Amino acid sequence: MIPLIIFLNLFIISSSTEEQILKIQEMEYFVDEQKAYSFNELLATSPPFRINPDFKPIDFRPNAAYWIRLTLNIPANDKDYLLEVFDQTIDSLTVYIKKEGEDRYTTYETGDNFNFQHKYYNHKNFEVPLGKAGKYECLIRIVSHQYVDVRFSVRTFNYFIEYAISEYFVYGIFYGMILIISVYNSLIYVAIRERKYLFYTFYILSVGLYAMCIDGIAYQYLWPKSPAWNQIAYGVALFLVIFWSIIFSKRFLRLNIRSPRINKALNVVLVLRILFFLYALFFDQSLFQLRNIELIPLTLIFIGGISVYMRGYQPARFFVVAYGFLFVGFIIKALMMLFAIRVFTLSYYSLHFAFVLEMLFLSYALSDRVRILKSNRDKALRRIIAQHEENARYKDKLNDQLERTVNQRTKELKEKNALLIKQTKEISEINSLLDLDNWRLRNNIKSIQRERLLNIEMTYDQFNMVFSDKEKCLQALSNYKWEKGYECHKCQNTSYSESNLPFGRRCTRCGYNESATTNTLFHGIKFPIEKAFYILYVTLNNSEHTLTELSEILEIRRNTILDFKKRIGELERGEHLRLREIFHKIDTKTLITEK
Repeated sequence: MIPLIIFLNLFIISSSTEEQILKIQEMEYFVDEQKAYSFNELLATSPPFRINPDFKPIDFRPNAAYWIRLTLNIPANDKDYLLEVFDQTIDSLTVYIKKEGEDRYTTYETGDNFNFQHKYYNHKNFEVPLGKAGKYECLIRIVSHQYVDVRFSVRTFNYFIEYAISEYFVYGIFYGMILIISVYNSLIYVAIRERKYLFYTFYILSVGLYAMCIDGIAYQYLWPKSPAWNQIAYGVALFLVIFWSIIFSKRFLRLNIRSPRINKALNVVLVLRILFFLYALFFDQSLFQLRNIELIPLTLIFIGGISVYMRGYQPARFFVVAYGFLFVGFIIKALMMLFAIRVFTLSYYSLHFAFVLEMLFLSYALSDRVRILKSNRDKALRRIIAQHEENARYKDKLNDQLERTVNQRTKELKEKNALLIKQTKEISEINSLLDLDNWRLRNNIKSIQRERLLNIEMTYDQFNMVFSDKEKCLQALSNYKWEKGYECHKCQNTSYSESNLPFGRRCTRCGYNESATTNTLFHGIKFPIEKAFYILYVTLNNSEHTLTELSEILEIRRNTILDFKKRIGELERGEHLRLREIFHKIDTKTLITEK
């Protein structure tokens, strides 16, 4: 029985044929639901293989083992042949081949459960060498967790090389376009800092990543040693495509302003899509196969673009065209995945064609938006120029009227100016008298303050009105210290220059910087000098303030006050009298308070 079946399932390859497509509807197959049969058991038991001309890809049972049996008859010629399996998503693919006249089967095991280097040829699809002319018996075992497009191809090596080179050349053009457009929009973003260009760059890169995943190019070049990641990479890439598509569309169309309802709907869809992605990623990765759900956000984006365009936003016209192509491409791909249309080159690569057209029209939409904005800017500039010209005419008219008015008023102004000059002279005389009175008044105030300072015990607040800060104290101390002239303590030089220390002096010979407090009672104190001045003041006036009272008034410790008073007491009597001169040599500016 088996030889008869094999004979009926014989495929004769013509010597003039470069490629022969083999479909599952034409081949014998057996479904091992439990994956119970090994290769040797299959040969021994001969399970019921059958041909099903009505088989549809949707009938494929995931996680079951499909055994396919066929015989290839290659006529005598000098060409080498190979067997190619188109679907690169097959988890496990085992091919057993025996040439007529040989006793043993040659086994080739591959699939995307293995590293990419496990493939026999460095190509995105699965290929198995057949050799030259002869009759070959083939048993093929296929296991996959998702639907598989069971189609094989018997090709000559020359045709395979030509086809592969052309195929990868087209891929290079496609991914090169994506790279160029991404770099171009990245540079535009760097130049003008509009985030829509950044979002569009992320979207285009996501499209490229998704296309590489479904083409098998990503597995070949990006992660050839990560088969587990390759199983879900397409789902992650598709999520990024939809995510950045929604973000870019919302930004480009400004849906939050021009179509708030569509904007809210997209926000809801975006949140749900993120939750769906996270659940699929961490709990049920088989959900990544539900690619048709992406028609929902694409439909909303398409409707949003039409809505915004109908409301007069001209840059949306090419956006609508771009997403129209993408929408059609997704529909064709969805129909193909639902097996409503047959698989052929145009339908298989429909999404690639749609992506190319979408990229071109979206890029043109972005440039068209710039063109429209430039046109609007030019119109605004023309309106501004026209308005400036109108303003100039109106200004000339007003100038004529103003000139006549000015001539009428000039005479009156001259008369009033003469009057003002006379009044100014009188006011100047009055101001001179007032300045004299003010000078006398200030002298009286200084005399009163000096008397209060020298003869009447002042409170700390009153004292602080005279010696209100460190600078005034240092100025008074400087006047006291160098009353009889300057002499350097280092070299006894009497010439000095300005010091970088407040009210200090610098020796012109040795360069010694001497501050106002050096070699005085106030040298090395650790509290504000204005408070030290007050302690000196009350001590010289024999004030009855206790240390506790002074500590509370000045907010410093009693021991600090006591130490300073001891320093004062250690001075000679004559030095006490000289210290009182500090308060006699007060500079005029020091005695005038700011009250």
